Amino acid sequence: MQTSIPATLYRGGTSKGPLFLAHQLPASVEKLSEVLLAAMGSPHPRQIDGVGGAESLTSKVVIVSRSKRPGVDIDYLFVQVTPNSSVVDYSSNCGNMLSAVAPFAVEHGLVAAGLGQTQVSIYNINTDSLISLVIETPAGQVTYDGNAAIDGVAGTAAPVRQNFAGSVGSKTGKLLPTRNVREEILGVEVTCIDVAVPAVLIDATAVGKTGRESKQELDADWALIERLNAIRIEAGKRMGLGDCSELVLPKPLLLAAAANGGTIASRDFVPYECHAAHSVTGAIALATACAVQGTVASKVSGVLMRGTVRIEHPGGAMDIEINASGSGDAFRLNEAVLLRTCRKLFEGAICIPSSVWDGSDRAESAATLAAGLSWVRCSPT
Repeated sequence: MQTSIPATLYRGGTSKGPLFLAHQLPASVEKLSEVLLAAMGSPHPRQIDGVGGAESLTSKVVIVSRSKRPGVDIDYLFVQVTPNSSVVDYSSNCGNMLSAVAPFAVEHGLVAAGLGQTQVSIYNINTDSLISLVIETPAGQVTYDGNAAIDGVAGTAAPVRQNFAGSVGSKTGKLLPTRNVREEILGVEVTCIDVAVPAVLIDATAVGKTGRESKQELDADWALIERLNAIRIEAGKRMGLGDCSELVLPKPLLLAAAANGGTIASRDFVPYECHAAHSVTGAIALATACAVQGTVASKVSGVLMRGTVRIEHPGGAMDIEINASGSGDAFRLNEAVLLRTCRKLFEGAICIPSSVWDGSDRAESAATLAAGLSWVRCSPT
């Protein structure tokens, strides 16, 4: 016997995963974790018995419902399912998969489409952040065709414009959670910042790297990955996030001077391998750090408070339009806008064994699901 759960698989930015409506999933977080492990095929390095893509970038889940918050259209809960373990992580956001939320919401009748373009206000439950998306809806319908291109994805598609200005202090409530612009962790100078995602910024030369290595070179350097992991775990404690040893937060970023006309180069770890391109949330944190005097990022790039921050990454580059003002406690992020694309890949139902879940006791909304979360790892046995 199998239980069928309606789902739509999307490529969101440079990531991929299924989107679900919250009311078609279990009400308890423990049961939800079991369902998502079964749906994605974890734990297994190839996720052979599920729809996961065998790496962290293609093993992502999005849960959506209409929001009851004033002025907000959609509540969005992001879930990172680990391919080769039973860890299900509810602690972070994914700006790449976020690009699929607005089209999904319009096509499922949660948001009315405008003529030409539709603006969707999305609350990310994981990070207590508000993000505004603008998608193309010619003739009042979602289109996936267009001329926008992003590095890391072949071809072109319709643009999705994301504004993360409302994401400062996403998990900690503070731009600089330790109140230090720079500090030393395990002998390495870092900046701990929280915009869209908590991140720990590290000059690549401080750990013996150029910051322009390929993903393959960095993934093969297990000593480096262990060192970065130790730094990020200590950074998590200092940022008030508790024990982050089995979470994806905070996000470690290796920084270097740009080599191809950009603002800065970055290698984004997720966290035990290098991102093939760059996370959106990490890019927002990094672009904001470039606007703050004295951070590890602004030491590398120079201070840029208004204009385009071009981040060079292993798959090419990513542009963030930044508009910031003030300094110190008066610092304000007025805009942090970037362009993504997405495409619907298939729609239907994911089948899981009925022994895992029989389809009963369903959730009311993404918000009610989140009420059962303590924002630590959820790792069912």
